Amino acid sequence: MNKNTIRTERASVLKPKPDSATLKFGTSFTDHMFLMNYTDGIGWHDPRIVPYGPITLEPSAMVFHYAQEVFEGLKAYRRADGGVQLFRPRDNIRRLNRSCARLCIPELDEEMALQGILELVRMEESWVPSAPQTSLYIRPFVIATDPAVGVHASHTYLFCIIACPVGSYYPQGINPVSIYVESDDVRAVKGGTGSAKTGGNYAASLRAGERAEQAGYSQVLWLDGVHRKYIEEVGAMNVLFKIDGEIVTPPLGGSILPGITRQSCLDLLRSWEMPVSERPLTVDELFEAAENGKLEEAWGSGTAAVISPIGELVWKDKKVVINGGKIGPTTQKLYDTLTGIQWGTVQDPFGWIINV
Repeated sequence: MNKNTIRTERASVLKPKPDSATLKFGTSFTDHMFLMNYTDGIGWHDPRIVPYGPITLEPSAMVFHYAQEVFEGLKAYRRADGGVQLFRPRDNIRRLNRSCARLCIPELDEEMALQGILELVRMEESWVPSAPQTSLYIRPFVIATDPAVGVHASHTYLFCIIACPVGSYYPQGINPVSIYVESDDVRAVKGGTGSAKTGGNYAASLRAGERAEQAGYSQVLWLDGVHRKYIEEVGAMNVLFKIDGEIVTPPLGGSILPGITRQSCLDLLRSWEMPVSERPLTVDELFEAAENGKLEEAWGSGTAAVISPIGELVWKDKKVVINGGKIGPTTQKLYDTLTGIQWGTVQDPFGWIINV
């Protein structure tokens, strides 16, 4: 058998499907998962789909001690005709490989990784929900598995793909959220791992996120780690602003995750011939624009929520309300267009969709 042939082992007992009306994010997982191993001198090998279940690792496995791991997140969508499609999966795989390169993990063959995603979704197609605004969330990840305590790159790795049906991110409707500007903790710095999708970045964000939640805010707006004045990301999402008619978003400079939804927003906005600028934006400039009435809209972008409108910003003793606390027309148009393309109700002029 070719080392790239995906073998399958079907679960002997299938789990009951969760109710689409009560789906929660990341709690119910499908019957199967995709696995593939890496060994120095052999490369990536033994791709397989097996029953979902525990992964056995030594307590000394390097992922536990040195955080050598990366992950991705994408979705499969059920169209009205019953078919299933993916949104920009190759971009997720390419970003996963960029994260691998930063974490000193061997890169995956793009076609093999895509085939693994497609084959798993095909096997688990009955898990893709059909209720409005639901989808199948797909989580590919790579972990270091060497049973050794010593600071160096692992010689063995495990690539895994799991999937879980998820409900609407906005069960009560898409409402603007309140955001707190974090002035103490930082998420990442240039030259670090901020542009990689790796767990350490998210662990570093938890304390500030909990403080914001306890104070009544939905998310944290991160500032840069050096000057503590340039806008970077909001929560686990990229952030975009409409200032005096222009769309402004921080540039990708090594400390910001290159979001696929962010890029999709920029592609759409430019296709609509709206002025778009990827440039440094200070928190002072942002609040000055808000106080002068020039901050027209603000939103976060990411796979889970797609678009998350921002209705209020708080920084130190300053508080500003954006667009009367309501979702703006550009934000709404982006949300409607992106979700329409993802669920197949709006034409895809960019070639983003891959049918399963």
